Amino acid sequence: MTTFLNRQSPFPIQPLLLSRVSSRAFSTERLTEDELMQLFEAARWAPSSYNNQPWRFIYARRGEKEWDVFFNVLIDFNKSWCQMADTLVLVVSRNLFEHNNQPAPTAQFDTGAAWMSLALEANAKKLVAHAMQGFDYAAIKANLQIPDTFTVEAMIAIGKPGDKAALPPEIREKEVPSLRKPLSQIISKGKFIFT
Repeated sequence: MTTFLNRQSPFPIQPLLLSRVSSRAFSTERLTEDELMQLFEAARWAPSSYNNQPWRFIYARRGEKEWDVFFNVLIDFNKSWCQMADTLVLVVSRNLFEHNNQPAPTAQFDTGAAWMSLALEANAKKLVAHAMQGFDYAAIKANLQIPDTFTVEAMIAIGKPGDKAALPPEIREKEVPSLRKPLSQIISKGKFIFT
C-alpha cells in the first residue's frame, strides 16, 4: 500500500505518482531558464511510436511579449489563476510520421506521454505543472499560424507553488488532491465491459 495525503493505492507504487497534483496556486517567483528547460528535457525522453517524437511545445513567459497571445485565449476561470503562472505552454502534436509523411495513429497518445514526463519532472522538482483545455483552440491555432498537419492538444501553466489562501474561494476549495477510479472500473481482462 502507498499513501499520500488523502490518496491511497492498494499496491506499492512510486510516491511521485501519488504526490503529483494539478495545483492552481502559483507564486510570482520566477523560474530560471534552466528550471524551465529541465522540464522540456524530461518531456523529450518520452517514448513514441517509431521514435517519431510528435510532441511540440510552444511557450510564453509572464511579462514577455508572447504572453498575451497565450493568456488572452484562456477562458475567464483559467485566467483567474493562470495570471500568476511563470510560463504558459501550448502542447501540439504532429499528425504525420516524419519518416514517410503518413498518418501517425499514436501521435496524441505519444504526446500525452511527453506531457506526463514533464509533469512528473515538475513534481519531482517541487514545481507546479497544470494542464488544461479551457482555452480557444481555434484562436491560438490561428494566432500562432499552426498548420492543419498539427493538432493543438492542451495548455500547461507552469511555475513555483504559491499560497492557496490567495486563490478565489471557489478555486481554493478545489485545491485538494483528487482521487481516482478503482482499477475495477478501468481494466478488463480479455473483453470490453465498459459503459
